[in-house]
Amino acid sequence: MERTFIILKPDAVQRGLIGEIIGRFERRGLKIVGMKFMQVSEELARQHYAVHEQRPFFGGLIKYIVSAPVVALVVEGTNAIAVVRNTVGATKPAEAAPGTIRADLGLEIGRNLVHASDGPETAASEIALWFASDLVTWSRASDPWIFE
Repeated sequence: MERTFIILKPDAVQRGLIGEIIGRFERRGLKIVGMKFMQVSEELARQHYAVHEQRPFFGGLIKYIVSAPVVALVVEGTNAIAVVRNTVGATKPAEAAPGTIRADLGLEIGRNLVHASDGPETAASEIALWFASDLVTWSRASDPWIFE
């Protein structure tokens, strides 16, 4: 089983899309093992986006992610990183495949609703940053019908 990290960004929360977006991940068969509804501190935002610190959009990115609550979650499943990224769609909503979250619900890159870890190392570091040890290991009755 693989775990990955997702943020439902302020635009997703403000637009009332939390249930719609989480439902897409659950319908794929991914299992939620951690979830927080929270206001992101500037310190956490700067740590999370540190890789972009030298880019011109860094300040706007920080201002945006702390502007309203977010939902941070960790999901688990077979090839979870690839499944989540395919479900989310391309960064630019206009280039995202039909049926993805960003294609169906987004219009602009700066309001693309969801952050998803892009690889195993990123997922591990983001999960550690946002959740520490606050994850739940559990079994669903449906797991044998989802995982081989």
